[in-house]
Formats: sequence, C-alpha cells, structure tokens
Amino acid sequence: MPCLNEAETLATCIQKAQQAVDKLGLAAEIIVADNGSTDGSQVIARELGARVVAVPRKGYGSALIGGIDAAHGEFVIMGDADDSYDFTAIEPLISKLREGYDMVLGNRFAGGIEAGAMPWSHRWIGNPALTLMSRIFFHTPVGDMHCGLRGFRKSAYETLRLRATGMEFASEMVIKASLKRMKIAEVPVTLSPDGRSRPPHLRTWRDGWRHLRFMLLFSPRWLFLYPGIALLVAGLIVGAVLETGSRQVGPVSFDIHTLLLAGFCCLIGYQLVVFAVFTKVFAMQQGFHPPNPTYSTIFRYMRLETGLALGALMFVVGIVFMFVAVLSWQSVGFGALDARTTMREIIPAAVLLTLGVQTIFASFFLSILGIDNEADRVA
Repeated sequence: MPCLNEAETLATCIQKAQQAVDKLGLAAEIIVADNGSTDGSQVIARELGARVVAVPRKGYGSALIGGIDAAHGEFVIMGDADDSYDFTAIEPLISKLREGYDMVLGNRFAGGIEAGAMPWSHRWIGNPALTLMSRIFFHTPVGDMHCGLRGFRKSAYETLRLRATGMEFASEMVIKASLKRMKIAEVPVTLSPDGRSRPPHLRTWRDGWRHLRFMLLFSPRWLFLYPGIALLVAGLIVGAVLETGSRQVGPVSFDIHTLLLAGFCCLIGYQLVVFAVFTKVFAMQQGFHPPNPTYSTIFRYMRLETGLALGALMFVVGIVFMFVAVLSWQSVGFGALDARTTMREIIPAAVLLTLGVQTIFASFFLSILGIDNEADRVA
C-alpha cells in the first residue's frame, strides 16, 4: 500500500487485508510503503502488524517501487490506502495469478463505480481516452488502464524495470508488460468513495498529461513515424505536382510558395522518420522495447555503407539540380531571374542536398548505436 498521510483510512485498509489473508489461508505480509507521512500513518501501520518501508523519494510510483522491491512474496497485490478498494475482495486476483497469469488488473468499469467515487471527467473522458490510446499504441488487453488495485508475479515485475516516479507508473507497468507479451487478465472490482476528509493526491490535468506524455514517449511510431510518413508523403505528392508548373484549384492558385512549403514538409517528415528509427533502436537496445523482427531484417541488409551510398546519391542529384539552376542563370548573363522557373530547380536541389547530408550522418549515428552488434558479427 503506497501511503502519504493516510491516517484516516490506513487502519481500515490493513484490517481488510488481514481479513483476506486469514480467509484465504495465505502466507503473506502487509507492506506499507510510506512516502514521508507526517500524520502518524507509520505508527498506525506498525501497531497493526504491517511492515513499514520508508521511501524518501517522492511520488506515487516511487512509493510503489520501494514497497514492491522490499516484498518477499511470489505474488504482489498493490492497492491504494484510501479505502477506495476493498482488500477483502482480492481472491479473484490471486486466483488468476495461480492460473498462470503474470499480471491481473482490476476493472472498475466492469465491477462498478459508486456515486462520488470518481470525477465525471475521469470516468467518461480521461480513463476511457487514455485506455483507448494504450490499446491502439501498445495493444494492451485491458479495459481500465489505471485501476489502482492489481496483482502480479514478483518475478514478472523484476523483468519490467519500472522507473516512473509519478502516477504514470500505472501506465508504465501495463505498457511494458504488454510489449513483453506477458499474460495479462482483468477482473471486475468495485470503486468506492475514499474515506479521507482531504482532497486526493491525484491532480487531473497534471497527472493526465504525465500519462499521455509517457505513452507518446514510449511509442516512437505514433510520436515520430506516422506523422513523419504523413508529412513526407504529402510533401512529395504536392512537390511532384507543382514541379512542372502552377496549379489552379477553384479560385486558389498554388505555385512556388506552396512548392517551398512542400519541400519543408519533406525535410521535417524525413527527420521525424529518422527520429523514429533512432528511438526504436535505442529502446530495443536498452530493453525498453522487445526485439523487432522487422528492424532486425532491415539492418541485416542496410549497413553503414548502404546508408552512405544512398545519402551520397541524393547529394549528387541535388548537385545536378543546382548545376541546372546555375546554367539557367548563365543563360540570362547572370542577371535577373524568373523566380517561377529557377525556384523549381533550387527547391528540389536544396531538399535533396539536405536529405543527402541527413542520411549520411544518420547512417553514422545508427552505426554507433549498433556497434556492439557489429562487434558480435565480426567475432
């Protein structure tokens, strides 16, 4: 139980957990991960026989990490100490773990949310939206991403290397378990109004943003790759259409100014795609993401030399376009130029030169990221 000034409800939660332990005949310990309480929560926990683990580093995630790391059991059940979850009803979670699941989450939407237990914005907007995003981004098999009552195998937890210190810890746990293809189940649980007289620690906008930020940072496909591909394709299509001349769509005329913007779209889109590759490779190397067979296949054929050759080719083609532009300038005695003509030579030249340089240095950077694998191949 993570705890920060929960003197009003902590005793009730511990007593309910003790009832569950006795009823189910469990060999268990009750751990209170105290995050710096100043209301005597530690004394209450010790008097009731719970084990208190002091966690100096602030944050919901920090408290949970400290408590879970200190746990000795094969299974760990975590739940808030505000009496919003009924610890006497943990049998379904334990049963699922005994069936072989690595992680079991409560589902408040399936079990019931009592009146006043959850703000309407969390119930109808925040939780459903973030849960849907997690299912799209990471294929998480859950319907309630942020339920605070959940159980897991201690051995499975240790492989996740969880690091989030705030409320986004709940997202990190499910996302990493899904990426590692762990067996995840859900059971219905009931959420009741908490028993505290003070406001909850949760802050709607701050913690909602932390959850969203974590999901974006952990998904290079949605943060970098898909927007990058969209920009790159749009820039290429618009650029190809306008390269041969202006186009009229109704009363609107598209010419070299739009062509210039299309060139920028190509550059930005390409850079985002490169960032996606960098991020994915780094995440796989650090163990944040599991190995991706597609990337392994690509890098089996795409070596440093391949990237250098591709970058050099784009650079040379850009030089050719630039040379054509200089010839056009020479044809008028290096005097005034018709921008509508010369910009159709200069813009693709600048784009190709930039893409060529980016590709060359990106190839070097990817080679540095993969230097350990390269050494393994040589050995």
